[in-house]
Amino acid sequence: MAETITAFIQASPMPDSTPLPRNLADWLHHLEQLHPVAIDMGLDRVQRVAACLPDQLRMPCPVITVAGTNGKGSTCAMLEAILSQSGYRTALYTSPHLVDFEERCRLNGDHVSAEDLCKAFSTVAAACEAAGGVSLTYFEFTTLGILRVMQLAKPDVMILEVGLGGRLDAVNAVDADCAIITSVDLDHQAYLGDTREAIGREKAGIMRPGKPAIVSDPLPPTSVTDHADAIGADAWLLGRDFNVSGDKQQWGWAGRGRRYAGLAYPALRGANQLLNAAGVLAALEALRPQLPVTAQSIRAGLSLVSLPGRFQIVPGEPQLVLDVAHNPHAMATLVANLDAMGYFPATHVVFGCMADKDVATMLQKLGPLVDHWYFTDLPLPRALGAEALVALSTSVPGCEKASKISYSDPQKALDAAVAQAAPTDRIVVCGSFFTVGGVLKHGVPRLNAKHLGGNDGQNT
Repeated sequence: MAETITAFIQASPMPDSTPLPRNLADWLHHLEQLHPVAIDMGLDRVQRVAACLPDQLRMPCPVITVAGTNGKGSTCAMLEAILSQSGYRTALYTSPHLVDFEERCRLNGDHVSAEDLCKAFSTVAAACEAAGGVSLTYFEFTTLGILRVMQLAKPDVMILEVGLGGRLDAVNAVDADCAIITSVDLDHQAYLGDTREAIGREKAGIMRPGKPAIVSDPLPPTSVTDHADAIGADAWLLGRDFNVSGDKQQWGWAGRGRRYAGLAYPALRGANQLLNAAGVLAALEALRPQLPVTAQSIRAGLSLVSLPGRFQIVPGEPQLVLDVAHNPHAMATLVANLDAMGYFPATHVVFGCMADKDVATMLQKLGPLVDHWYFTDLPLPRALGAEALVALSTSVPGCEKASKISYSDPQKALDAAVAQAAPTDRIVVCGSFFTVGGVLKHGVPRLNAKHLGGNDGQNT
């Protein structure tokens, strides 16, 4: 199991004479070198450091923690939008980021400042020393730093997205007043287990006794519901405690004595967003005694919510679709959403992904829609190289007929796709946060076919 993958690791404390980094870029580079492994599952080290932080990370407001295989980011964004429309001061932690690290923390809708992050990281570094020189991974250290920033901001509500799993994730060092579990499917099997039951058990670890636990997966593993029963969590299950209904124009929600009718669909695109929204409304209903919201705030929040890279359609010629789908479950959802878009003469796909994913299944699901593949390298050791992707795709059913070319980075791959695409085609960028982030470094691309725009084919 996950807790036995790596042993407890403790590094020697940094000498007092070693200067701390001066800016955010230096801090992030420093943190990448601190721990022997990138992922070291377990809460023991994190809890020891948290105990040495000011106020021991006791939070001044209700905390909503969101876990799941897919849909976490969308769920968090909808919660933030609705609660903001209700007048609450919000603090949101989400990961990973697309372009800039500061995206991981938003206070009242604005990205946290690099200066505040650096101050918090210095506090965490001192706590690591006070705890006896505890060594933390990049994710663990930055999570504690962001939690410290959020604590100092004194918001009315905190929304925390789990990074990996739930039970042993650094975010779980904070007790949730309300837990939300979105979809449960296969991903990160090396750390979470190779069945939905095992993975569900890890995600259920964010639940707390006597607290609401919202499950928006319509067919959750029994391990999730069994754990809720075992610890006495107040489980809200889709189909039992809350339901959704609707037609092409509007939808409704009902659960535990309250109904909302005539709701506009969330501004986030994709059929799966209705399940995410249903879980959000269940959480807000469960927290009504602490955080009452109005129907108008719900309507406004759902209509205004935005989240880059989640089936994000960028108008242009050709049309551009950005989606961070990075596992088979997310890819199946992307394929369904792409299929519902209508007819395009050709589909060009810029694709890069991590080597530890079920890449063949992802390619097989997407392959029947693709006419041209543009495989790309990504700037980290975990990535599967573009040439390896080309080689793999030649043996994947459904990918045989499409053209395949490799590129050294996502932007070059996108440039090649724009050069080849006709104005009525579409270009899809997917496979990883790093793939989508690689084409967003200079802003959202606005595409124009060469013979229409008379320029290099891309305006940003």
